[in-house]
Amino acid sequence: MTQPGSAAALPLAALLSDEAAFEAWYHRVFPRVFAYLVSRTGGRPDLAEELTQQTFVEAVRHPASFATGQDGVPWLIGVARHRLVDHYRRLEREERRRIRLTVRETAVSGGPESSSRHRLGVQEALAALTPVYRAALLLRYMDRLDVRSIARELGRSEAATESLLTRARAAFAVAYGEPSDAD
Repeated sequence: MTQPGSAAALPLAALLSDEAAFEAWYHRVFPRVFAYLVSRTGGRPDLAEELTQQTFVEAVRHPASFATGQDGVPWLIGVARHRLVDHYRRLEREERRRIRLTVRETAVSGGPESSSRHRLGVQEALAALTPVYRAALLLRYMDRLDVRSIARELGRSEAATESLLTRARAAFAVAYGEPSDAD
């Protein structure tokens, strides 16, 4: 069994094979990665926690790229930085999709007054959703991606993505002022 103090020098693959060493390392480095992300997400601990988890998932998925030495925090910060950049890119893409959705809705709906009200309602409902709900709905209905593709884009399992889409639809219906049918 590896001593917790020596876990820092192990490659990630070795840490993954020793539960106690991995747990000790995780509890030691998690706060530093989380603090890095909180300071870059406008002080949003919910988003920072999600991105921190994504960072560790990415690290576990690619243990061969783990930089041994100290405690791996600089390497994890690099992974976290990529997760953060991906998050902001997704938000930017989501905004562009929302604008395209508004334009499409305007072209499809009846008269200008009706389409204007509908468009405003859609915009307000989408704005009321969490970014991950907006992203999931836009990827599904705007980009017409299947659940597998959405899961890959959002870094979630297919089952988690199905659940996310169900919750997002319900939240959208409430925000739009319609009763939710969850499907």
